[in-house]
Amino acid sequence: MSTSGPHFSILVPAYNDWESIERCLRALSEQINAPPFEAIIVDDGSDYDAPQSIRTWSDHFPLAILHQPHAGISEARNRGIQVAKGPILVFTDADCQMQANCLSALAGAVFRFPQHSCFQLHLAGERSNVLGRAEELRLKSIQQHTLQPDGRIRYLNTAGFAVRKTFVGPDAQLFNPLALRAEDTLLLADLIRRSELPFFVPDAIVQHRIKIPWFQCAVKDIRSAWREGKTYDMIAAKGVSVRMSDTARLKLMGSMWDSAKEESIGRMAWFVVVARRMLHRVVRLLYKALRGSAEISK
Repeated sequence: MSTSGPHFSILVPAYNDWESIERCLRALSEQINAPPFEAIIVDDGSDYDAPQSIRTWSDHFPLAILHQPHAGISEARNRGIQVAKGPILVFTDADCQMQANCLSALAGAVFRFPQHSCFQLHLAGERSNVLGRAEELRLKSIQQHTLQPDGRIRYLNTAGFAVRKTFVGPDAQLFNPLALRAEDTLLLADLIRRSELPFFVPDAIVQHRIKIPWFQCAVKDIRSAWREGKTYDMIAAKGVSVRMSDTARLKLMGSMWDSAKEESIGRMAWFVVVARRMLHRVVRLLYKALRGSAEISK
């Protein structure tokens, strides 16, 4: 990596979530032994501009705030790539916080494993409430079950994902603009086709915080599941399987049940995970049914 300029470009899409981004940037300012980095926030058509408190973080590290009409998270991330100066692009979300040694651990992995172009950071939940404990249970179980013996992982989540900029290409279109949700799963499908699974970095921890009420969480899950429908159609067209089989999913849920007790997360968290998965499945089935009806009527 270059010895001048930022080594990392941290890309954060934003849409009316400035309060969460405030915590995200604070966590960046608390990084220990991190290489030079810049933060790029892409405002995807928020209803109001970033407050001044967001802009003051430029006193701690280089910070750019870009604006675009509301076009979706994929377009926002691609826009950030276009202006990024660092050779390593690091993607995270507004409601995520990197733990203090996250960027240091990532830098070590990038240096030690030059043969890898993509890196999946270790995602964790925040245990202050039941939704947070459920997220911790879900994330930990999925990462354990998708981790390969060679250190790569059959999982990609842009809440904590890094890629060498040279891997992206000159068009800066890492994410398909047509994917409004599950754009990271679509990217995973492309990586599987290229035999380029991300390398897992267990010490680079990113914490996903869920601080919204249950009802808002359910509404968000419904909206996300519906928007994912088109993305999964695109994945199916590629002929790549990225989803677990029903047998593997049942095994995963059984493992979660055991972990919920052993790690003092609580069995209620397990029921929350199951409820959210069932809601997601119902919405996906409804999407398929309506899509099928529309195709028949043509």
